[in-house]
Amino acid sequence: MRFQSPAPNARGIHPGVFGLVNGLAKHGRLSPEEERFKEENHAWFHAHLINPSDVDPHVYDRTLNPKAAAWFKPTATHLLERLPGYLAILAAHGVACVRVDMADPGTVIYDDPHQIVVVPYATG
Repeated sequence: MRFQSPAPNARGIHPGVFGLVNGLAKHGRLSPEEERFKEENHAWFHAHLINPSDVDPHVYDRTLNPKAAAWFKPTATHLLERLPGYLAILAAHGVACVRVDMADPGTVIYDDPHQIVVVPYATG
């Protein structure tokens, strides 16, 4: 499953929940409490979730793997439990974020116990 913007950005990708919150932070839109939540939870995720780029620096390479995106495995419940706080921040700022469930979202280019990174299948 993936939590992402319902609309693609200029690169044609749907930014994920972390990217959406980071975008708000980058533009100074988070309250001090929201910023604290983001920092604490980003640190927690960094400690409990492998960064695919640390394993394969090319996983998000725009030339090699265009539109690559990470998806949570449904068994990653301890990670998913932390997402409501991120979703609440987005909702408070009117930023749309949808949950997408798909059995086969694309070509898997990275896989660990909690997530996969895929390049979506070409369409049209």
